[in-house]
Amino acid sequence: MNNGKPLEGKVAIITGASRGIGLAVAHRLGTLGAKLSLCARDAKRLESAARELGGGMAAGVFAAAVDVRRGEQIVAFVQKTEKTLGPVEILVNNAGIGYFGPTHEATEANWDSVLDTNLKSVFLASQAVAPGMIQRRGGHIINIASLAGKNAFAGGGIYCASKWGLLGLTECMAEDLRGYGIRVSAICPGSVATDFSPHGKKDISKMLQAEDIAHAVEMIVTQAPQSFISEVLLRPTQKP
Repeated sequence: MNNGKPLEGKVAIITGASRGIGLAVAHRLGTLGAKLSLCARDAKRLESAARELGGGMAAGVFAAAVDVRRGEQIVAFVQKTEKTLGPVEILVNNAGIGYFGPTHEATEANWDSVLDTNLKSVFLASQAVAPGMIQRRGGHIINIASLAGKNAFAGGGIYCASKWGLLGLTECMAEDLRGYGIRVSAICPGSVATDFSPHGKKDISKMLQAEDIAHAVEMIVTQAPQSFISEVLLRPTQKP
């Protein structure tokens, strides 16, 4: 296992990597030996994350402010990642936003913002890395979905639509790419104690933590070659 570094030499892209789940995933993959390519829209937070991860923990770190809703920015980011770090073997599509409120009161801008960030960006990023993975006949694409992609709740119409769509996209991409040795997986957590989730009166100590999702990502990227963990559902042991 390469002295405890099973991902030594491998390049991993993580979107939405400046905080929360994305930062936790980046930290975990870095400790496993991966070279990290990070993107987010908040340049200052991203710079801070890159400094933290590059402080001797990760084998190499590249970071760039990217709007994942823009195809040309994604393509340029992937190209610069491969020029700087090497071929991309792992893509974690983590970038996401939420809108929570009655669907009939939402605006078209609310819809576009959530669907473009949570769903379109996965299509764009996956499309950017797939040709190289196909050529090398291997790779991981991991989409951070949600239990909201399986369960309806009041005020969740737009967010749930994005995550239901993401699960459908994930399953179809998995079938498109598995013949090339590429595994496309979804991780579906419940509420996670980050500044993204609307906590309300929930007990944060009982909620999932960002590190729990990072652990699931580790499980996927270190599985045996003949194994394909296609979907992981994560719930807290107690309801918060």
